[in-house]
Amino acid sequence: MAKELHELNELEERVILVAVEMDERSSRSAMDTDACLDELEELVKTAGATAVARSVQKRERIHPGHYLGTGKIEELKAMLLAYDATGIVCDDELSPAQLRNLEQMLGTKVMDRTIVILDIFAARALSGEGKIQVELAQLKYRLSRLTGMGASMSRLGGGIGTRGPGEKKLETDRRYIKERIAELNKDAQEIRTHRELLRAQRSKKGTPVISLVGYTNAGKSTILNRLSDAGVLAEDKLFATLDPVVRQITLPNGLDILLSDTVGFINKLPHDLIEAFKSTLEEVSNADLILHVVDISCDHYDAQMRVVEDVIASLGAGDTPRINVYNKIDRIDSRPRGTEDDAFVSAATGEGMESLLERVEKLLSASHSTIELTIPYDKYEAVALLHSEARILSEEHTETGTKICAACEDGTLRKLKKLVGENI
Repeated sequence: MAKELHELNELEERVILVAVEMDERSSRSAMDTDACLDELEELVKTAGATAVARSVQKRERIHPGHYLGTGKIEELKAMLLAYDATGIVCDDELSPAQLRNLEQMLGTKVMDRTIVILDIFAARALSGEGKIQVELAQLKYRLSRLTGMGASMSRLGGGIGTRGPGEKKLETDRRYIKERIAELNKDAQEIRTHRELLRAQRSKKGTPVISLVGYTNAGKSTILNRLSDAGVLAEDKLFATLDPVVRQITLPNGLDILLSDTVGFINKLPHDLIEAFKSTLEEVSNADLILHVVDISCDHYDAQMRVVEDVIASLGAGDTPRINVYNKIDRIDSRPRGTEDDAFVSAATGEGMESLLERVEKLLSASHSTIELTIPYDKYEAVALLHSEARILSEEHTETGTKICAACEDGTLRKLKKLVGENI
């Protein structure tokens, strides 16, 4: 028994969290460094490791060669011994050179925020689609970091960064990984095509699509379960669910809508991960209305909202109508002042959910427009769009094109502008 306990202790990862704190002129100020490290500690815990200490260096900029200054690296060497740590985790994504140099200078396993997030995704991906997306992101990240990688890429070390579909690829060469990426890209394209077909079928039915977005652990899945009895896994931890879920619900006025849940966002979400999950995140860019779910009990909820808004904008959905849904009001003493379209709810208790649905009804009814325009005959795809997604009030063929009067939703109007121009 003693031997078994000893072996378990050897597998425990004890890490030191490391961050660079920029001066006040940079985009990252000193006031949010602690919040970033709190979040990194939660990520490390979710990945199965223990954060035993923190180290922050104030610099004008991140060192391009080894992330930290040489003095701080010497300090870290002593901390590794003092805390019996097995590695460090940096709060920023490291370049291949920074990762390699830090490993050589510290003589220990070096990880960054991206490795930890990818590791969590690898452990949480359950569906075939999710596993393809995570493996694709893992391999793209690792491809540029194969040469000279040491402890952080070793299967023998175990722990963070060695789980999931990418584990068996760690000893393969660059050529094989490129071939695997090509295979996964093909699979991902098939998934994207399948999703496009599903969206096209939904558009023909004219059913409004409402997309739930938000920071990880904000309570999106709990809201989905409360409104639709979806039975989606909802736990108080980061990235509890990765696979997208779409459920039909009926609003109090009798209108059927589709409610779509997406993967949660987080600060410094890896670019490769966004690209890999693009087929599922496109549900956001094609939504008629966005419900931005916010954990109002979090001390940094305003900063989390900015992260989510940045991702929404990068997906081309910055102009999509939205409702800010401030969740977990059962955990706070007083509510902040909001706009008339904001909703304050507790998905856990059900408080405020009826009011939320009333706001959804209001925005959906206000999002319909009546348009009249003449579409040139060479823009036949615009006519097809209106026939599939709008209600045609009148149609006439003229010398210059098809003259149409139609009632359509804002989402359809945005698509139409992309096809025929902004002057509608």
